[in-house]
Amino acid sequence: MENNRIEGEWQPLEKRTEESLSRFFGILGRLRRECPWDRKQTWESLRTLTIEEVYELAQALANEDAPNVRKELGDVFLHVAFYSLIAGEKGEFDFADVVDSLCDKLVYRHPHVFGGDDSKTADEVLAKWEKLKLKEKDGNKSVLGGVPDALPALIKAYRIQGKARGVGFDWEEPRQAWQKVDEEADEFRREVERDDRDKMEAEMGDLLFSVINIARLYGINPENALERTNRKFIRRFNHIEQGARERGVAVSDLKIDEMEALWQEAKNLK
Repeated sequence: MENNRIEGEWQPLEKRTEESLSRFFGILGRLRRECPWDRKQTWESLRTLTIEEVYELAQALANEDAPNVRKELGDVFLHVAFYSLIAGEKGEFDFADVVDSLCDKLVYRHPHVFGGDDSKTADEVLAKWEKLKLKEKDGNKSVLGGVPDALPALIKAYRIQGKARGVGFDWEEPRQAWQKVDEEADEFRREVERDDRDKMEAEMGDLLFSVINIARLYGINPENALERTNRKFIRRFNHIEQGARERGVAVSDLKIDEMEALWQEAKNLK
């Protein structure tokens, strides 16, 4: 088991975790009893705050900002524990039930580790995972049932495709998916020529879905790829704005060739 150095001494992770959790739940319990704000919280009042915390964690992860990842993980954990505390007050379940349920699920879904299954590759493990989920008493009733409706569309498409792959519904080779991208691009162009806005939207959705498929087939997370491009565009456009300020004009007053020259400058900057 991993050890961690704390204040000059090495301590087993299990001991540190036990002590930290004991301290945390003592603090949380006291806040729930004595703090007016914490006393009034419900699942519903915390829900939107939880979404915000998860996005903040995602941002820290994207920045590879370890100090903030640690901080935001703590904030997300606080919400997990708080929901469990509220449930315990109503006699529904408590934090220990959450952890026990998770442990049971991890053991059940990893028969290649805890049982006699002989899955060797990540793809084999994923396929087994999806099949086991369908067999669980309280599991998903369909392969795509575990994809939350509230996910952003790009992430949802990626997860849908991954779920389908888990049960064998996928392209045999990436080159087949390239043909699908070309096909969807042609269909979108045809609807543009017809100026049918409704069908244009539908075909653009199909085109984006097929591009996301390409990313997945090559092992690229499209959300990460798009965010990387967003940041690159922001950085380069900020350079254009800086160039406008140095000229004493608004960025909207720059001619397109001036903007392009500044854009090319930005591309050469690290």
